[in-house]
Amino acid sequence: MSAQPTSRNFKRNAHAALADGQLQKALGHVRVNFIERRATAAGKLPEFEALRDSARDIKDHVLAHLDLYLEIYEKNVAASGGKVHFARTAQEACATIVDICKAAGARTVAKGKSMVSEEIGLNAAIEAAGMIPVETDLGEYIIQLRGEAPSHIIAPAVHLNQDQVEADFRRVHTHLPEERDLTAPETLLAEARGVLREKFLAADVGVTGANFLVAETGTSIIVTNEGNGDLTQTLPRVHVVIASIEKLVPTLEDASQILRVLARSATGQDMSVYTTLSTGPRRDGDPDGPRAYHVVLVDNGRSAMLGTEFEDMLRCIRCGACMNHCPVYHAVGGHAYGWVYPGPMGAVLTPSLIGVDKGGHLPNASTFCGRCESVCPVRIPLPKMMRHWREREFERHLTPASARYGLRLWAFFAKRPALYKWATSVAMGTLGLFGRSRGKFKTLPFAGGWTDYRDMPAPQGKTFQNQWKAKGGRVR
Repeated sequence: MSAQPTSRNFKRNAHAALADGQLQKALGHVRVNFIERRATAAGKLPEFEALRDSARDIKDHVLAHLDLYLEIYEKNVAASGGKVHFARTAQEACATIVDICKAAGARTVAKGKSMVSEEIGLNAAIEAAGMIPVETDLGEYIIQLRGEAPSHIIAPAVHLNQDQVEADFRRVHTHLPEERDLTAPETLLAEARGVLREKFLAADVGVTGANFLVAETGTSIIVTNEGNGDLTQTLPRVHVVIASIEKLVPTLEDASQILRVLARSATGQDMSVYTTLSTGPRRDGDPDGPRAYHVVLVDNGRSAMLGTEFEDMLRCIRCGACMNHCPVYHAVGGHAYGWVYPGPMGAVLTPSLIGVDKGGHLPNASTFCGRCESVCPVRIPLPKMMRHWREREFERHLTPASARYGLRLWAFFAKRPALYKWATSVAMGTLGLFGRSRGKFKTLPFAGGWTDYRDMPAPQGKTFQNQWKAKGGRVR
């Protein structure tokens, strides 16, 4: 598994994020850029909503017949000259890839962007085996230099600004002239491109993720905007694809359907700059490509989600739209979530993979505004599943005692409508009386969770039920 999760410390992480002025400035770009671009791209495609339905149905079909498609995919990868490895856990996946690298005599391993490699802690495993992993996606390369984890699943360095990147390049790229000008984004990009090109040429093994795995052909598909994934899988002698088991789709036609909603949902593009298909190793007569082709399929808790109320989460195509539209993510960023997957999708997936005892706080970090579900390209009911995790957390007594006792007290009154009506009327009258002069409360007993950060408005008038009854409505 990757670095020790700090998801249980979400509140502490969030406080630190809210106090980080640089982070707050960087998060403004998420609110502005991603949301507007998605809306524009979706609005230009009349059949966008129908494509969302189709993408959902394709993924549901695969999940209902996952065992069948895994067998078909493995058969077709073998027919093309490749080999599929099944890994039940993160440890098995890392061990398999390390063994492949050792067998190839690898010293340097080039890596394309892959969230599942972050999930299993692949870089640490490669380093522990005496090899050097090099991230080749620009954002991933930057955070690797800083020793950080991604803060977003499609824009891993979105929490950083240009000055920080320049400082890191000057700190690490000491072989380049000290007086060089890095004041423009283009100069930073050119420097990264030059440094990484040497890494591509030196790499013995290339590791990429996969946006889709096509059962009918044994093909893996990656979607990028930089082209680093193409170099990672064509220049080294060995290409390793690492993907989680739910990335399968039945046919190339199905993949093309989902591609039409992926880029529009993620970055507001009609299509990403590069959509690359690879099927097996180099064939006789091919001008380039790897000599060996391996696919490592990772379970790591996903099969346990099948048939449960969390199965819909396995439809996720990692576009990031849910976090791009989430007001909580906008406020605290990705690192506050304490593990690999941030935002609403992380609030559901993290407890599924590492346990509600470690990730159970994340589903509480939601206003349930529903924006995540409204923009999800495969219509995942994220708020519903977050509510399920809240129920699990409560059932296991993992919520604070004050919250459990407070809910029990509320339930006691809610089960007794007459008593509930009397109690709320008394509370409204009392608070209205004491708050009449100022119109608000800066502190209240048992309400510190609210008044520590904002004022509590003093009640005005009668309760909603009394007003409803007075206007002719019925109150049970």
